[in-house]
Amino acid sequence: MFCYQCEQTAAGKGCTKFGVCGKSPEVATLQDLLIYSVKGLSQVALEGRKVGVNDPEVNRFTCKAMFATLTNVNFDQDRLQALIMETMRHRDELKKKIATKTGGNVSLAEGPATFTPDQTIEGLVKQGEKVGILADHGQDPDVHSLTWTLTYGIKGISAYADHAAILGREDDAIYQFLQEGLAATLNRGATLEGMLGQVMKAGQMNLRAMELLDTANTATYGDPTPTQVPLGAKQGKAILVSGHDLKDLELILKQSQDKGINVYTHGEMLPTHAYPKLKAYPHFYGHYGTAWQNQRREFAEFPGAIVMTTNCIQQPQDSYRDNIFTTGLVGWPGLRHIGDDKDFTPVIEKALELPGFTTETDKGSVTVGFGHAAVMSVAGKIVDLVKTGKIRHFFLVGGCDGSKQARSYYTEFVEKVPKDCVVLTLACGKFKFFDKKLGDIEGIPRLLDIGQCNDAYSAIQIAVALSKVFNVGVNELPLSMVLSWYEQKAVSILLTLLSLGIRNMRLGPSLPAFLTPNVLDYLVKNYNIMPITTPDADLKAILG
Repeated sequence: MFCYQCEQTAAGKGCTKFGVCGKSPEVATLQDLLIYSVKGLSQVALEGRKVGVNDPEVNRFTCKAMFATLTNVNFDQDRLQALIMETMRHRDELKKKIATKTGGNVSLAEGPATFTPDQTIEGLVKQGEKVGILADHGQDPDVHSLTWTLTYGIKGISAYADHAAILGREDDAIYQFLQEGLAATLNRGATLEGMLGQVMKAGQMNLRAMELLDTANTATYGDPTPTQVPLGAKQGKAILVSGHDLKDLELILKQSQDKGINVYTHGEMLPTHAYPKLKAYPHFYGHYGTAWQNQRREFAEFPGAIVMTTNCIQQPQDSYRDNIFTTGLVGWPGLRHIGDDKDFTPVIEKALELPGFTTETDKGSVTVGFGHAAVMSVAGKIVDLVKTGKIRHFFLVGGCDGSKQARSYYTEFVEKVPKDCVVLTLACGKFKFFDKKLGDIEGIPRLLDIGQCNDAYSAIQIAVALSKVFNVGVNELPLSMVLSWYEQKAVSILLTLLSLGIRNMRLGPSLPAFLTPNVLDYLVKNYNIMPITTPDADLKAILG
């Protein structure tokens, strides 16, 4: 195997024996083959578009299949095999539709659009070994780097587009780009300039996907409003919901109401407490635990049933293996999976069987719900505080959390931010400091939780709106971005920021292993993107 898609990849270069995330060489190779297969499906889909054949089922499946290969989503060999076979079914049925429309066969060069998968996992693994990252190593290294940057960006876009589609929001332009981008990665004659263009277009399309998701979430559940969320526990039976998916959470709340069960969030589900239609459920109680990388310890101590809705799963401990369920695209061998019917009865039954919390505990609270609607409702006051010098600077400190010791940088950075500055945050990177009591500036909290990584659109809208109010470009605002990354949704967000021309971002705790020195030099020269150093040095450089 060879995989370098996440920030914690082995030695900062690539996992070759076993994934840092926990995936085996077999799983990694099956994911490589699934990506290869979807590239072939995309080639056929583009041929179909030329003659007016555009299959919505193929479009949706493209997102699901790519999402399944994102870090910490699907570790189940059987389900990956099934996805590969489903890709082949879609590909071959689409070829028939095109042939019926045109009166002839689809003619494509040899490759993923024509290959025949083996019928065994062992055979698929052997096929996958021939089509992974290193299979392209004869390519110009900088073009190769951008090819995989594009692939990882497409994974992130696919995740956001899938979330939006679950709530009924789609845009065919996104599906068409995903197919064009995947097909472009097969072009052995690609140039550096051409791939840079594709990568920047990926950033633009990710902005559209995040806009769709923002609209889907707010139209379905209301605009988030500032909400205090208890961090302790309430006596009674309990269900813990982790991941990102709002629809799954809603269904769990609906199906568990009036059953004497309290529902808690974990990880990136924390901001869901701010949505009016979700917090209306009286048994939606509070938040338990912190970020994804701490789940093995935190889940072991949770006395109820646990549901993983999207990415972020780690290998379950034996102590809670019988209590944890997966749904959606999440997969781990041997765990019970809630299928497309979304009947969470087994989860509810397990919660009622387990002891739940026997006593009430008070661990304080945190406030969430500062999306773009909430922040812009007080924009006038924020502008006055800036103009009078009471707010000197804004820092967006957000992104992914992880287990590297170097991530303590973000805790220390926020602790050292001067008291006349405001910290905006989003995604699970906030768990390095989410419970810090930073106070307020004349009623404006100094720590504003914008939401999930899925809510990055809110952060962009806040920045754009403030730039209009101050009549300056975003890069001229008293705003600095100090970002952490881990997986491919973060890659797609970074590409969005670059496509918008955002400069002077600081990124850590380390830079992506898939960026060559020349590509990195391009980003430095054109966008002044910088690695984090130390909190003191970075604050001094920003504030002077």
